[in-house]
Amino acid sequence: MFKKRFCITCYFSKSLFLMVSLLVYCCSLHAEEYKIPKYAIAVINTPVLNTDDFESVFGGRGGKSVKTDNKGLIREMEFIALPNTVFEVLDETVKADHSIYRIRTDDYPYNSAGLFIDSRFVKTLDTLPENRVKIIPSREEIISAMNSLEGYQYMWGGNCGDGIEQLLEFYKPSDEISNSTRDNWMLKGVDCSGLIYQTTNGSTPRNTSSLITYGEGVDIAGMNAGQIAELLQPLDLIVWSGHVIIVIDQNTVIESTPDQGVHKSNLLLRLKSILKERTPVNDWGSSDRKRFVVRRWN
Repeated sequence: MFKKRFCITCYFSKSLFLMVSLLVYCCSLHAEEYKIPKYAIAVINTPVLNTDDFESVFGGRGGKSVKTDNKGLIREMEFIALPNTVFEVLDETVKADHSIYRIRTDDYPYNSAGLFIDSRFVKTLDTLPENRVKIIPSREEIISAMNSLEGYQYMWGGNCGDGIEQLLEFYKPSDEISNSTRDNWMLKGVDCSGLIYQTTNGSTPRNTSSLITYGEGVDIAGMNAGQIAELLQPLDLIVWSGHVIIVIDQNTVIESTPDQGVHKSNLLLRLKSILKERTPVNDWGSSDRKRFVVRRWN
């Protein structure tokens, strides 16, 4: 009787061992099949969001709205990565027909909370690809490109003036939408730093937090609007943390603001309006007052 019971115990032990082994083997095959890629590279303009819930931004509960705040801005937008931008893939959420990757990229070192892209905009690689080549266009080409964007709407996180049509394909509206909703859905327009990022082919920093120290400072401390205007050259940046204005010529500046979109104004008059609220300084770190700097980079 003891011998028989012992044999039955051995039989079940061996069966359990085989089942566990088979389960481990199947799990290893599953893990191999869905192995998270190490890198991704943008094949088209790629929206980078600070949320992995793309459907809530492009479509919402009813499938025909774009998520905006009370100022009409898509706050989930961070920037639009240009083709050949390299991403390191940190994590993956698998959807029905695509994945959402949590990523980091040297092109946008600003958000430590999390950056996310849709896999349909990129191709994946297991080896690190070469970084995107950044070639700054000529001064004349940059100014011409800026002039062509005059009249475009302001888009928080936008640096692709004509928008991304693939967003209407990948996140197809459930019904007819208005032209304004369509423009927002496509992320059509640029923000202030996106204006210069787009027109320099992504060769300049994407955020004003970097532009305040980009290039070389122009000494403007203690000067009035007329004196500062005399010093400025095309493509000089009048900048503070939160906004940038770009000099076009000796009389004109261009910028993108939520209320007016991309628009030009008189250089001297714009400087006078800035000086009513801010103090000119030579170096951003020289003061903690409400201030602005001029940076010469081109």
